[in-house]
Amino acid sequence: MTRTRTRRAALAAVLALPLALGACSSSSGDDASGGPLELTALDYYTDEPSHTDTEKRLSDCAAQAGATISHSSVPSSQYNARVLQQVSAKTVPDVVMVNNPDLPQFASTGALVPLTDLDVDTSGYLPSVLETGQYEGDLYGLAPNVNTLVLFYNTQMLADAGVAVPTTWPELEAAAAALTTPEHQGFAYAAASGTEGTWTFIPFLWGNGGSQLDLTSPQAQEAVSFYTGLATKGYVSTSAVNWTQADAKDQFAAGRAAMMINGPWQIPSLNATEGLQWASTTIPVPAAGDTPVAPLGGELWTVGRSTPEREQAAASVVTCLNAPQTQLATALQNNTVPSDSASAQQLAQQQPEMAPIVQTVTTAKALTSDSGLKWPAVDAALSTAIQAVISGQESVPDALAAAQADVEAQ
Repeated sequence: MTRTRTRRAALAAVLALPLALGACSSSSGDDASGGPLELTALDYYTDEPSHTDTEKRLSDCAAQAGATISHSSVPSSQYNARVLQQVSAKTVPDVVMVNNPDLPQFASTGALVPLTDLDVDTSGYLPSVLETGQYEGDLYGLAPNVNTLVLFYNTQMLADAGVAVPTTWPELEAAAAALTTPEHQGFAYAAASGTEGTWTFIPFLWGNGGSQLDLTSPQAQEAVSFYTGLATKGYVSTSAVNWTQADAKDQFAAGRAAMMINGPWQIPSLNATEGLQWASTTIPVPAAGDTPVAPLGGELWTVGRSTPEREQAAASVVTCLNAPQTQLATALQNNTVPSDSASAQQLAQQQPEMAPIVQTVTTAKALTSDSGLKWPAVDAALSTAIQAVISGQESVPDALAAAQADVEAQ
């Protein structure tokens, strides 16, 4: 799961923006009867006004491609099952929105068409973002906007304690220790069972050179030991095993934590919190000079396999939905990062608070980049292992040995 699934209503204002001229490539778009080609589209934006506004965006893009489009939305909890049912029945829509961790599952069926086969121009995209739409070397989806994770910190608390903004693991632990008082913890993160907890931890695994498929490696054990140690040493509340990312944000906003790992979707709430002084930076790395590597969140637009004419028209719609001008407008309103490199840099200039997020996106990776079809097993196994260590039920080696066994069993 990526955080954009819970932010459907935030799309409304942006989806009403006028389309940039020339955003879509042209297509004759006539069906066998001589009328305009009729395309279909599916997403999980069931809430209003997002559903209606997305429908307008799709219709406008289809019109520029010389076609019409019929748009349907399915609740996110039912979405994957519906798409897989359509795959089985060979009725996959022409334009399909896919949450990026689910792409391997859908692309592996052969029901999606590689966008490179349809001559879609991706020259302006950040390489890290293009990776989220790839499966086995082929590009299947484009994300107009993405998000990721950074370290948020209370600037007043750090200043009062004389603590510098941490950039490495030793600095983070020292800062968390110095900032832990009877009034507040030094640090907060989500360690609830499931994707939010796993996703929050992954930057520490990848930053240390670890792999989701080798959870008993020294790199993985070091990452889990450091991460859970912040809780077992008292710098993070052990209640974090029940915290979602929203819960971690609440702790931070209420002054009960001096730092937290979270995403840019929390920025509106933080800005609305009276008296809160905050800033953000890239997630600390094991040692100075290491590169932060965080997972990317965001939805992809893909093309369903049908006929050459329909596929080309659907590709035009996907290109239109990803127009750089629309990407930037969306990012400015929704605290996301444009996938277009120039637009991302423009965002960082116009919204300095987004600069650390933009910087992180440039070195980030798809959540499934090293797990592929095994991501669901990794997700469940890792979150269980982290919870077991924080709660004192298992040691790091034992918890990760069990997690590795669960992943290999899938």
